[in-house]
Amino acid sequence: MTRNFRDLHRDLRMPCEEDRVHLDRRTFLTNGSMTLAAIVSSSLGSASGLAWGLPASAETVEVNTAYGRLRGTRKGDLVTFKGIPYAGPVSRENRFKAPPPLVPWTGVRDALTPGPPSFQPNRPSFGVDEPVPSENCLVLNIWTPAADQRRRPVMFYNHGGGFVVGSGSTWYQDGSNIARQYDVVVVASNHRLGLLGYLFLADLAGEEYATSGNQGILDIAAALKWVRENIEAFGGDPHNVMVFGESGGGAKTSCIYALPLARDYFNKASIESGPGVRMTPRDMATETAKMVLSELGLSDKEVPKLKEVPAEKLVEVQAAVAKKAPGNLTLSGGRKGMVVSRPGGFGPVVDGTYLPNHPFDPSAPAISTDKPLIVGTNRDEMAFFFFERKATDIFSLTDDGLKSRLDKEFGANTEKILSTYRKSRPGASPTDLYIAITTARAMWLGSIEIAEKKFEQKSAPVYMYMFTHESNLIVPDTNHRLGAAHATEIWYKFN
Repeated sequence: MTRNFRDLHRDLRMPCEEDRVHLDRRTFLTNGSMTLAAIVSSSLGSASGLAWGLPASAETVEVNTAYGRLRGTRKGDLVTFKGIPYAGPVSRENRFKAPPPLVPWTGVRDALTPGPPSFQPNRPSFGVDEPVPSENCLVLNIWTPAADQRRRPVMFYNHGGGFVVGSGSTWYQDGSNIARQYDVVVVASNHRLGLLGYLFLADLAGEEYATSGNQGILDIAAALKWVRENIEAFGGDPHNVMVFGESGGGAKTSCIYALPLARDYFNKASIESGPGVRMTPRDMATETAKMVLSELGLSDKEVPKLKEVPAEKLVEVQAAVAKKAPGNLTLSGGRKGMVVSRPGGFGPVVDGTYLPNHPFDPSAPAISTDKPLIVGTNRDEMAFFFFERKATDIFSLTDDGLKSRLDKEFGANTEKILSTYRKSRPGASPTDLYIAITTARAMWLGSIEIAEKKFEQKSAPVYMYMFTHESNLIVPDTNHRLGAAHATEIWYKFN
């Protein structure tokens, strides 16, 4: 980056689309491999579900790890290992704590099918025949061209889902194609989510719960540590690890970039459609904990009883607390860059110890000064969220409707913002303009803030991108195309 975007639009607090930075194909994974965060100019492909299990005509492969021997599968030019444990159990006495070390095993352990995802609110299956959710979900999957100790670049993926849903075994984020096409090793993990992953109890219950509030992020750090210790046996280079993630996975990657416990376990990162500039303040997280206790009929002094509550019940409490929370928990806007904006939500906590500071506030983390970074968004991110929230009236906005909405959100700056965006997108409909403006606020401005602060370190390079290829899909019950909406780039990365 060579320009200060904030200076260009200080009055608007909005970036002008014509000032975006495009990321062409660049060498990011060293030793000749190419970054997959480059923008790809091909049409969206269709995807079909995958049935887990031993593929037809597959053979088994065994490798030694620091914890025991594993059995995976080889089919053609790809070797896969699924459901590999990377830490010990986190239920009962280990609930709300950092993940305990993995205990070695004897004999050969099968790694043929995915392990369980974290407990989470009801959702459509993110994997075909995926196991039922479990509190003990700390497993990972590996896709590699060959378990031959060749030291390929490693791409470690953090799944999306806003810290509350998702899985590292989703069929549409299968790592096979990336591993095969780019000759890299792909890793994806499951980790604790929602209340089980981010309930902060230290200010109510003391030192025993010092790691609470960030247990989900500490799970990811433990998975990265496992990769450092073992990935060479799977054909990966333990000293050439790129962490990347989309949406909530991008926000997780923002935290990993700033997490002292993870600093030695990765070498570069890509934050995609999830600019985690700031996380949950400690006092806000404590208010959420009080709401949880109240919902269960417990006092602030009865925190230990939370270990006795069934995990399924805690997921119900998580949903109930969110409904009672003041304001909007889902998006607070790029101007703040926060993932959780009100008490009642769950995300990483700036506790001053495990997550010492906000990831990119007041500056980019010094512990990652030497780590290259990619950050970016899709052009029409908010189209996805408006559809998801059934706000279909937005897809037929009139000029008057657009101005009315913007007046409520930006007041005296409305005309300046509209003028700027009409110049950068001549002929755009009121709906297109509203999607562009709200996308800038929710995603693009936070991404710019991250890139600028990284650039100010004058050390490792930082690259920005904007994904602009439009999907031909029509938003249901409207005549409006989905465009380059949130998550539409996932197919380019994985399929």
